[in-house]
Amino acid sequence: MVPPLFAALAESRSVIVAGAGGGFDVYAGLPLAAALRAEGKRVHLANLAFTQLELIALDAWAAENLALVTPSTEGPDDYFPERTLARFLATRDWPAEVYAFPRVGVAPLRAAYRELIDRTGADALVLVDGGTDILLRGDEAGLGTPTEDMTSLGAAAGLDLPVKLVTSLGFGIDAFHGVVHTQVLENLAALDRSGDYLGALSVPSGGPEAALYRDAVADAVAATPLRPSIVQTQIAAALRGDCGDVHGSTRTRGSTLFVNPLMAIYFTVGLDALAARNLYLDRLTDTVGMRQVVSRIEAFRDTFGPFRTPRAFPH
Repeated sequence: MVPPLFAALAESRSVIVAGAGGGFDVYAGLPLAAALRAEGKRVHLANLAFTQLELIALDAWAAENLALVTPSTEGPDDYFPERTLARFLATRDWPAEVYAFPRVGVAPLRAAYRELIDRTGADALVLVDGGTDILLRGDEAGLGTPTEDMTSLGAAAGLDLPVKLVTSLGFGIDAFHGVVHTQVLENLAALDRSGDYLGALSVPSGGPEAALYRDAVADAVAATPLRPSIVQTQIAAALRGDCGDVHGSTRTRGSTLFVNPLMAIYFTVGLDALAARNLYLDRLTDTVGMRQVVSRIEAFRDTFGPFRTPRAFPH
């Protein structure tokens, strides 16, 4: 049986795999990207950046709000996940390019995605979230850190492409930010009822995709010692077979973690269906800056109610 995620991309030839939530989210797309490349597809990596892109060289800008980052791109030395990844890819016989979007609102981000599609000839887009908050619709007990995820989702919802998917890797990690994961499962069940859930797909820990990912995360931790990724280090630990209160970053010191195999599973849904179920995404469509996105999400939460009652896992 072909997993539904790969069945949905079977006819695609040029796929954008884009980190939706900023920071190191693009790393969560590496196992999928490796599997798609093994099938002979062209894969283009992109990321909504936390990097101070205003500091990069002018010749790195491919279009407005779209930078093409390579191993030699000038920019910040202390935090530049996109360049760190490009340098790692150069050691693995991959195209050493990562596209980066600045932290803008939905409208300019959608325009930048259109530029990227034109530039790459992409016929499919997979938004990747490290964590699960992109799967939340707005009436949950907690939304995690939705700003960048919802900006990416809103931008992608307005794109005309044959295939658009959202996949989440790192189930349970966003409990650190107040997400109740029984409500994530409720949302997946609702999408399943409408035929828009493409199932769960585990990344085999002994496979080449997991090995590539673990190496990339280790390289990123070494390159960014002051701001290692909380999300990616936990996924990497899960892909080593670790379980329990395992800390791959000093940033989680003082908290209790539960690294487990569920963190190494892709949960995939149809992008347009996910966007249609969101209760506030329409409020973000014309936003120009991230501050607008933040204020409109806050305004929605201030006026909406009651929120869904969270339930504990019964087992």
